[in-house]
Order: sequence, then structure tokens, then C-alpha cells
Amino acid sequence: MVTSGNRITGIVTECQQERSQIKNKETAMKVLRAKLYNMKLEEQVNKRQNARKIQVGTKGRSEKIRTYNFPQDRVTDHRIGMSVHNIDGFLFGNELLDEMIRALSEFSDYESIMELIENANVCK
Repeated sequence: MVTSGNRITGIVTECQQERSQIKNKETAMKVLRAKLYNMKLEEQVNKRQNARKIQVGTKGRSEKIRTYNFPQDRVTDHRIGMSVHNIDGFLFGNELLDEMIRALSEFSDYESIMELIENANVCK
């Protein structure tokens, strides 16, 4: 019987499937790696869910996403700080809407990359 463990997390695995101690040790290490991987993955999923909950906020007036200003004929997306003029064209889905969608997509990609970089720096 072989016992493998991780001191930091306190996770311990045991294996007694094979007659060979070397094979049992390899199997125990595989199981330990899988448990550590699942633990880390679950931790990252929880962090992401908590971050999303924080982003949702209270939905108060101060947490504006987009403003449609009809007197000034302007649409402003406060998440990316982008304003476009010609509300009618925007609402009918012309290139202004496509431009806003593209900018939001780029912003989302940028945030995802920054989150990955931040997580990579934390893991070091």
C-alpha cells in the first residue's frame, strides 16, 4: 500500500491496486494530481462566479450601462466610455450598432485576457 499526500492542501491518496509498489505510487500520484486539479478548477470557478455577482451590483441609477439621450441624439455605453450620435440609426441596427457591439466584444476579450494574466501571476 502506498500513501501520497500534499502538505499544503492536506489531501492524501492511497493505492493498493497493484502488487508493485512503484505502480501503486504512480497511480496514487495520478489520483492526487487529479484531486489537486479539480480543487484548483473549482476555486477558479468560484472566483469567477463571485466576480460576476459583484459586477451585477445593486442595479441602482448610479450603475448605468447605457444612456439614450434623445435631445442630444446620442447613445453612450458607460462600460467602455463610447458615445455614438444618431439614435435612430443605432436603434434600427445600422453600422453604429455594429461598431458598439465590436467595441464591447473587444472590451470583453481584453477583460478575459487580463483575468487570465492575473490568475497566472497568482499561481506562480
